[in-house]
Amino acid sequence: MLAFLFLSISFNKEYLRPLYGHIYFVGILLGSYPNFIASYIISLFILKIALNKNIRYRRYIFYSFSFIVFVLLTIEELKPLWGVSKTSDLFDILANGLGCTLAIITYEFIAYKQKDSIDL
Repeated sequence: MLAFLFLSISFNKEYLRPLYGHIYFVGILLGSYPNFIASYIISLFILKIALNKNIRYRRYIFYSFSFIVFVLLTIEELKPLWGVSKTSDLFDILANGLGCTLAIITYEFIAYKQKDSIDL
């Protein structure tokens, strides 16, 4: 997952943004893509743990972890800690939220499919 994160962000930065960044709406999407994909992938780090049937409160654990990822990435956006960004951007914060939300939707979908396969 980390390799995909690195490669997709690099591809976006080196190829897509120079080609299409001048188009206003596309530029916003491409500029916020690293925040979106980072929040999505980082939130999925504990997916396997959260899907373990032997763990109580697994949904609560996954939701809490995704929320913590959102908060940390938002703090990093507002006050850069690691020097990744130079300015804060509302679109990046929204992208963080969308990435974490998509991770939760992914979790719910997989958990639902797991439940269906057990019931068969």
